[in-house]
Amino acid sequence: MVNRILIRIKVVQIVYSYLKGDKDLVNSEKELFFSMDKAYDLYHYLLLLMIELTDAQKLKIENAKGKYMPTQEDLNPNMRLADNLFIESLRNNVQLDEYITAQKLSWVNHQSLVKKLLEEITASELYAKYISETEAGYDSDKEFWRSAMKDIILNNELLSDILEDQSLYWNDDLETIGTFVMKTIRRFTAEGGTNELLPMYKDNSDIQFAKTLFRNSVLKAEDFRKLIDENAKNWELERIAFMDIVIMIVALAEITSFESIPVKVSLNEYIEIAKSYSTPKSGKFINGILDSIVSQMKKSGELNKP
Repeated sequence: MVNRILIRIKVVQIVYSYLKGDKDLVNSEKELFFSMDKAYDLYHYLLLLMIELTDAQKLKIENAKGKYMPTQEDLNPNMRLADNLFIESLRNNVQLDEYITAQKLSWVNHQSLVKKLLEEITASELYAKYISETEAGYDSDKEFWRSAMKDIILNNELLSDILEDQSLYWNDDLETIGTFVMKTIRRFTAEGGTNELLPMYKDNSDIQFAKTLFRNSVLKAEDFRKLIDENAKNWELERIAFMDIVIMIVALAEITSFESIPVKVSLNEYIEIAKSYSTPKSGKFINGILDSIVSQMKKSGELNKP
């Protein structure tokens, strides 16, 4: 689940902190892997949120039935969301249950968010269409939650605020981890026992990728900064956004450290990171500088890969 896109982002963030003044290689590396652990927590936390919202709907229905003068709608509610089949398979998932128990993940202290999210969901056109469907089933129940996650939950500002309060990492991670949650929803089938959550890492090569990328970024930072300065032409290094410098340092660490990753792949990845984490013009600027450095290194024989 912690794929190389997320690893690159995390390394950029930790290298930024390191170069800004931390300067402790061991602690910074620990911080890098801790931040990825927290990303995996968020993945489970968002899965749990869907269960919490379903339970809130069940409680809302029960409370309505217990009114002093319940309406016909209160007494005969639409139970599609409360009895959602996908949520039942998620609720019975052993991996999820074991993880949230071990990590003590809970939404109990954020019931106001749960209530507001449920109100937003049940007031949506998505919900109206969902409860009016004549053909119910596991696939439509699953698709409802995938759409609700994509269009409503992940865009909720209160959710972003709460996650940011709980972890410095989570607000930045929300969009990326949200895509993993939606991927998990798509993978689930009605045969609950066969459903597996995404592993934290695809394999050990991703762990080694993170270590090597981080270490080579900080240990060779000064060499890479000289290359950047030499190729910045009319730009003074002091006038370049510091985040742009960090992104280029990490990009150069990847380009020079991993023979199997084509240069173009690395360039594209860090240009995308620049678009999200630096200035509007950073992507084009970084592309130009890195392209110049790569050409220089290939010409001198320092770099021999496509």
